[in-house]
Amino acid sequence: MEQQGFGRRRGERAKNFTIFALPGFAIFLCVVIVPFFYGLYLTFTDWDGVTAQKNMVGFANYAALFQDQQFWTSMWLTIKYVLFSVILVNIIAFLFAYVLTSGVKGQNFFRAGFFTPNLIGGVVLGFIWEFIFSRVLVNFGSVTGLKIFKTSWLSDPTKAFWALVIVTAWQLSGYMMLIYVAGFTSLPTDVLEAASIDGATSFQKMRYVVLPLMVPSFVICLFLTLSRTFMVYDVNLTLTGGDPYGTTKLVAMYVYEKAFTSRQYGVGQAEALMLFVMVAVVSCLQVYYGKKKEVEY
Repeated sequence: MEQQGFGRRRGERAKNFTIFALPGFAIFLCVVIVPFFYGLYLTFTDWDGVTAQKNMVGFANYAALFQDQQFWTSMWLTIKYVLFSVILVNIIAFLFAYVLTSGVKGQNFFRAGFFTPNLIGGVVLGFIWEFIFSRVLVNFGSVTGLKIFKTSWLSDPTKAFWALVIVTAWQLSGYMMLIYVAGFTSLPTDVLEAASIDGATSFQKMRYVVLPLMVPSFVICLFLTLSRTFMVYDVNLTLTGGDPYGTTKLVAMYVYEKAFTSRQYGVGQAEALMLFVMVAVVSCLQVYYGKKKEVEY
């Protein structure tokens, strides 16, 4: 009887796996795993992305990667972009979440409003802000006499870079805000009340109680912003197009052009793999050290 019961339960588990888990696993295998290893294979070929001929070239593509100065210039620009974007996005999102969990009137309406930019596709978002920076702000500068807005930000390398950062912050802050809101609402009220009874000021409660307990939210938001900003392409394409003179070409756009415009698919795939490794290492280190800072309650 026990063996029959065990066999029945085992059969039910196999049936549930087949119905619920197997389709998802098959899709993940076809969409992620197989293309990844196929792309890894292409890094050892001279395929141009068009013809059917693929000649094995060994590690020549990786050698070309390390000799490609433009790739490393784009990588360094991307690292600066990621650094400023991650800091700005998380500061804005944290402050919004703090205000919108403090009991202000209409907080649900403002939460929905701040989240809305995340629903707009990156291509549409880039075109909207391209119009704002090139037309709206220029006209505003002409009327008010403000020198900072008299010419389009997208025509100046430094200002165009900051335009990318601003648009990214505008797009992602609302999404990260909801994660921080969830973190604030899950804080144990008894701990906060105990801190108030002990005479802690608002600043002391924020520093010694709230921030340590919010570490899980910080870990999630930092991971999401790191991964999304490293891989950004659509906003870069439609907002600046890498201009002026290629000074705002982030690494994702450079890799795409290397593979599909220059038809050096093997080199482009090798550079994409390098980008993947860097993002994976940075994200794993961030999650690892962030988890060590978490406080149990």
